[in-house]
Amino acid sequence: LIETLTRVCEPWQTYYADSTVAETAVTSVHLVALLVGGGIAVAADRTTLRVLRSDPAVRPGMLTDLQATHRPVLLGLAALFVSGLAMATADIPTFAASTAFLVKIALVALLCLNGAFLVRTEQLLRREATAGRWARLRVATWLSLLLWVSTVVAGTVLVNAA
Repeated sequence: LIETLTRVCEPWQTYYADSTVAETAVTSVHLVALLVGGGIAVAADRTTLRVLRSDPAVRPGMLTDLQATHRPVLLGLAALFVSGLAMATADIPTFAASTAFLVKIALVALLCLNGAFLVRTEQLLRREATAGRWARLRVATWLSLLLWVSTVVAGTVLVNAA
């Protein structure tokens, strides 16, 4: 499988290896998407945790603000996925053998699953705001922060280990 993927991606690998512009563009897209998408997510997580510690009367407004963050975060994740795929296919043998890469992919998958869990929890809170659902939102928000930070650390390890 690795050999087949390497052969299929050979034109991209050659172009990427020979083009400083391509490598710079792909890396820049990856970092900007992380900065914008991840930054918005982390800021929303911080706001959510702050509001959950304050007056319960302001929580419904926070849910509306939180909903507005989903589109830019998803766009950031999409750009991260495409640019990450471009980097990975530029050197398939290295990435396929990298434990750091597999850990990062697992963390990204968990991040996406947790994001879906957060959205579902928000939807349930809009229907009926129970103490259990607010607690569920708090846990998912802390998990979101942990996963964003862990993904960045795994990416840094990946760059330094490759």
